Amino acid sequence: AVMKAIVTSPICPLMTRPSHQCRRGDEALFGMTLEVLEDTRTGWYQVEAPYRYGGYAPAECLLFGDSGIRRWADLPKQVVCKAICDVLSGPAVEFWPLVTLTRGALVSPVGAPDEKGWQRVVLPDGREGYTKCSFLCEYYKKSFPAEENAFRAAVTATARSYLGVHYRWGGKTPMGIDCSGLTSMSYLLSGVVIYRDAEIREGFPVHPIPRSSMRPGDLLYFPGHTAMYLGEGRYIHSTARCGSDGVVINSLRPEDPDYREDLDKGMTAVGSIF
Repeated sequence: AVMKAIVTSPICPLMTRPSHQCRRGDEALFGMTLEVLEDTRTGWYQVEAPYRYGGYAPAECLLFGDSGIRRWADLPKQVVCKAICDVLSGPAVEFWPLVTLTRGALVSPVGAPDEKGWQRVVLPDGREGYTKCSFLCEYYKKSFPAEENAFRAAVTATARSYLGVHYRWGGKTPMGIDCSGLTSMSYLLSGVVIYRDAEIREGFPVHPIPRSSMRPGDLLYFPGHTAMYLGEGRYIHSTARCGSDGVVINSLRPEDPDYREDLDKGMTAVGSIF
C-alpha cells in the first residue's frame, strides 16, 4: 500500500536533499496529502505532492496514520484565500489562535457560518477552531472547467493578490514566493494543476502558443523564469532582481518606464491551457 502523510505545519519545506542546509525545491501547505516514497531514517521523508513534484519533508511537519488520513480524505474541504489568517479557539476575535495559515491551506468546514461570519472548521489533526467564512474559498478537487474568460479573470486576479510579496526561492505563499510558485499557485487556486517549475512539461495542460496570440492568464517563459501575462503588454512575476525583490508588474513595451528588455528579448515560449 502507498504510504501517505498530511501536512500539519502552515508551510512544510520540500528540500532538494534531506537537510535544511540545501536548496528549497518547493513548499507543501497545511492540509495537503503527500505520498511518502521513502523514510530516510534521519527525520526526513522523501515525498511527492499531488501535482507530481517532490522533495524531502521534515518529519515534524507531517501527520501519519491510515485512519487519520482516510478521515481527512473523506471530509469536505475549503481553501484559505486570505493571504494569512488565524484559526481561533472560539468564534470571536479575542480567542487565541490554534494555528496561523497562509493562502492555499486546506481546512474542513463544519456546518454553516454563524450570523457574524464565523465558520467552524476541523484541522487535519482533529482539532476544531473558527475562522471567518470570508477567508475561505471553494476547493477544486478536479480540474475546474471554467468558461475561458471567467478563468482568465480569476487566475489573473489571484496572481495580483500576491503583489508585494517578497521573493523566496522555492516559496509559494504570501510569506514568500518564487516565479513558478506564483504562477502554479494562481492556477491551483483557480482549479488547474500546472507544472511547478518554469518550463512547459509534457503531461500537464499548458501547451505552447504563438506570442502573437497571448491573452491574460497565459504564461510567459524565459530561461529559468516564468511570468503571467495580464494583457496590454503587462505581466506579473516574482523576481529577485534588485529593486523589485518580489512580486511586481512589468511591461513588454519599450516605451514604458517598467519595461524589462532582458525579459522581452529573452522570452523562449508562451504557454496556454486554451
